[in-house]
Amino acid sequence: MMDGILAVWKPAGWTSHDVVAKVRGILKVKRIGHTGTLDPQVTGVLPLCIGRATRVVEYVQDRPKSYEAVMQFGLATDTEDLTGTITEQLPEVKVTEAQIRAVLASFVGEIEQVPPMFSAVRVDGKRLYELAREGQVVERKPRKVTIYGMELLDTQLDQPHPVIRFSVVCSKGTYIRTLCVDIGAALRVPSVMAKLTRTMSGGFTEANCLTLEDVARLKAAGELADKLTPPDEALDHFPRITVSEADVVRAFQGKRIPLRAILAHEPYEPESLVRIYGEDGAFAGVFQPDADSGTLKAVKVFTPTGD
Repeated sequence: MMDGILAVWKPAGWTSHDVVAKVRGILKVKRIGHTGTLDPQVTGVLPLCIGRATRVVEYVQDRPKSYEAVMQFGLATDTEDLTGTITEQLPEVKVTEAQIRAVLASFVGEIEQVPPMFSAVRVDGKRLYELAREGQVVERKPRKVTIYGMELLDTQLDQPHPVIRFSVVCSKGTYIRTLCVDIGAALRVPSVMAKLTRTMSGGFTEANCLTLEDVARLKAAGELADKLTPPDEALDHFPRITVSEADVVRAFQGKRIPLRAILAHEPYEPESLVRIYGEDGAFAGVFQPDADSGTLKAVKVFTPTGD
């Protein structure tokens, strides 16, 4: 039985589902889920949850993500990147590094984004990209996302259509294509995303990733299991709580554990999710403190032998 999280470096030209299908074929395992879709032309970190680790997909994909993006000023497309049809183009654009740095700084914090038409967001039961392919443009409600930080990495400003490269750390649901368009709008010029690489997702970076070729080679050599990250290690943003061996048995059974039974714990907030461990380090699952009952209630239980 293969359980755990496998960080894969997604190549250009593959959909996230293509990667899942490829790895499913290599591993001969049905239960695999990815933790956040990447567009086909985008490369980068794609954590795959395998076996029982599929039960933590929602927690892994909720963690912040980081990207390196290249954007170009002076043109706009219907897809907000260079794969689309050009809808506007200026002969020349003049922007300064100081202006760019000021605008990037203005986007740090909670912002609102309107999802692009070429996206998987559903409106009245249909994906936006399906409507877009039919030539429709529909009203989309803005969504709140958080930009934790941005850094200007490189500029090529001495050309008719200037290009910049920047890094961004952001919350789940952030459209970097739309961010590029909005940056241009703040500078009063059209702009598009030219290239995108996801550099971190779910706490995994490029250093943690295997290529698809690596996955096939290591599986054939019987060495792939050693590359899997246990589910609880990907949840290290949840505080760790230790209980007695008797109480960890109760946890494995999905029963509530009295808060007074906690032997050791990291700081945690009321109602926040926590990880429960026995004294021997055995991971029992994700629980939630319930102040009203004075207990820890089970959310996701990971028994030693299965679900």
